[in-house]
Amino acid sequence: MPIKIPDDLPARATLDAEGVMVMREADAVRQDIRPLRIGLLNLMPNKIRTETQLARLLGATPLQVELTLVKITNHVARNTPSEHIISFYRDWEDVRSERFDGFIVTGAPVETIPFEQVTYWDELRRIFDWTQTHAHACFNICWGAQAAVHHFHGMPKYLLPEKAFGVYRHRNLSPTSPYLRGFSDDFAIPVSRWTEVRREDIPAGSGMTVLMDSDEAGLCLLDDPAHRSLHMFNHIEYDSSSLGEEYVRDRAAEKPIAIPRDYFPKDDPAHQPENRWRSHAHLLFGNWINQIYQTTPFDIAAIGSR
Repeated sequence: MPIKIPDDLPARATLDAEGVMVMREADAVRQDIRPLRIGLLNLMPNKIRTETQLARLLGATPLQVELTLVKITNHVARNTPSEHIISFYRDWEDVRSERFDGFIVTGAPVETIPFEQVTYWDELRRIFDWTQTHAHACFNICWGAQAAVHHFHGMPKYLLPEKAFGVYRHRNLSPTSPYLRGFSDDFAIPVSRWTEVRREDIPAGSGMTVLMDSDEAGLCLLDDPAHRSLHMFNHIEYDSSSLGEEYVRDRAAEKPIAIPRDYFPKDDPAHQPENRWRSHAHLLFGNWINQIYQTTPFDIAAIGSR
């Protein structure tokens, strides 16, 4: 089955061109099945790009997925046209009475700011708590993952001496995990962050398991069954060009940024980068969706009633 998104969402044209099956709202209504409801709290500055990246991965599964775009209630996005936000996003306060089979929290360009000084931190904490009663499973990405493990487990983040930036080799530490079904023993994942969380800060008795890590980039993916969450500290969802665009942006802003590691052929920005993580991105999200499908209640109102 395809992914169900608004008919005029900009991501639709991109996904159609890539051959991703996208369902028209009118067609979805005629099907006598319950789609999986996935909420996306999009905190990234380029919201249209992030919507497309995640819709691409969610839409590659054999199940019908209904994507709901969510925003922080009182936060004004500065890098996305207000018309787009008004047309396609719902305030969290307006969806908090609803239930979701899956809920995704993205990264955000605030990672060097202490959590408690982020302007929407109080609402984000309420959202994390709300997911425990209104979402069957959660997938937190980059800063969203750091924020989640800080909120639920008190784990700190650490400022890196330089940005972890590039494509890094990672290890599969749990081949029997349902989330890593089909994964290679090692694989490449894009990394783009100024901070990190550390293995030694995982609380004893938390029940969390490290699923992926890297000698050079550190922790990558944690399974947090107590909170029905995956915490992904890197950007496996990125497009082929995402790191290159960040490099150009940071250079223009005169930030101390190096060429993204092992990204451009021969480390030459004039060369087109090769995507070496796409298949594993599809595997991870496909496994997550499959795990939700296998375990979520058929009656969506029963979510959170454990």
